[in-house]
Amino acid sequence: MDADVIIAGAGMAGATLALGLARSGLRPLLVDSQPFDAQLAPAFDGRASAIAYSSFRQWRALGLAGDLEPYAERMNEILVTDGRTPGPSAGAPASAFLRFDAAEIADRSEGEPLGYMIENRHIRAALAAAVRREGVEVLAPARVADVDFTPGEARVRLADGRILAAPLVVGADGRASAVAAAAGIRSTGWAYRQTGVVATVRLDQPHGGVAHEYFLPSGPFAILPLTGQRASLVWTEPPARAQALKTARPEVFHAHLQRRFGDLLGRPRLDGEVFTYPLSLHLPETSIAPRAALVGDAAHGVHPVAGQGLNLGLKDAAALVQVLVEAVRLGEDIGSEAVLDRYARWRSVDNIGLAVAADAFVRLFSNDNPVLRAARGLGLATVNRIGPVRRFFMQEAGGAVGDLPRLLRGETP
Repeated sequence: MDADVIIAGAGMAGATLALGLARSGLRPLLVDSQPFDAQLAPAFDGRASAIAYSSFRQWRALGLAGDLEPYAERMNEILVTDGRTPGPSAGAPASAFLRFDAAEIADRSEGEPLGYMIENRHIRAALAAAVRREGVEVLAPARVADVDFTPGEARVRLADGRILAAPLVVGADGRASAVAAAAGIRSTGWAYRQTGVVATVRLDQPHGGVAHEYFLPSGPFAILPLTGQRASLVWTEPPARAQALKTARPEVFHAHLQRRFGDLLGRPRLDGEVFTYPLSLHLPETSIAPRAALVGDAAHGVHPVAGQGLNLGLKDAAALVQVLVEAVRLGEDIGSEAVLDRYARWRSVDNIGLAVAADAFVRLFSNDNPVLRAARGLGLATVNRIGPVRRFFMQEAGGAVGDLPRLLRGETP
């Protein structure tokens, strides 16, 4: 065997999985079509991620804290508003309002914030450095062309003709996963009539670690705090309008941005490129097959409305590490259906539940129907008034509810 586990995809979920396995004594091998260095460039994709505090605990346990903390901005509050225009640019504050404050659950979260905002390039850089320190073998650039599954092993054929063998192959290679296709795993899903416009802006005034999310008829508009008095924007629009924003002259983009921002944090100034991403739902019928498992976007692609896409992938990694480590200790075949079924059952409820909830949330909020507007306004106001419910949602967003893998509790597997 060339490795204990071959992981197709060295993105954030795949690299975290490889690091967790290596730290636990297994021998992973990462295969990725992109050179590591290319993923570290500021213009690679422009995105930043909201990292649940349980996910950050996992990275601490894997030794990444020192590399990540200088780039991690604490989200101490999240303000959610429903309206026809964002609160700052509206004439009066909206009545449909919800406020989450990390101080309310400090006794349960050991003083953690609601989450951390980190630019993806810094996460990739920290993971790449840790993978190299740990001595994980990485083949990049290299592309998985096909996988042949036999009763005793998975044989991975690369595009350059090389053949690799391992008891288990993991697809962490995104929604168009070559591993899922080779394993015959079908998926369901649909496109939303929305495109995410992503950009980073510099602010005149401190954001105070507060994240703002406005639910508008065209889709959510989020202002998310970053280090250095900056913010990450996730601006949801119909596809044609999103493309117009991406290609607009800087002064035109700034004019539209100022109308959205209002005077909330002064005059925001674009810092870098504008990126657009079509939004869709992708849900495979299963996350496992004989000698194959899926993690990250290969296992679930959800609407970014709740900011949980990457966190789901990191939960997958933590759960799979624990299942495989325990199987090795028991002398089991880590690629067997009995072992992989434990991983699938552990993650299926969370993955499917969040995908369905995010889809329902988008359909409920991305419209201007007066009946639905009244219902969701009542719902937001009710949650805002009931402390135990509000605190439950904060803990859920922090990834601290349910049967957590040890890594998400900050412990070694």
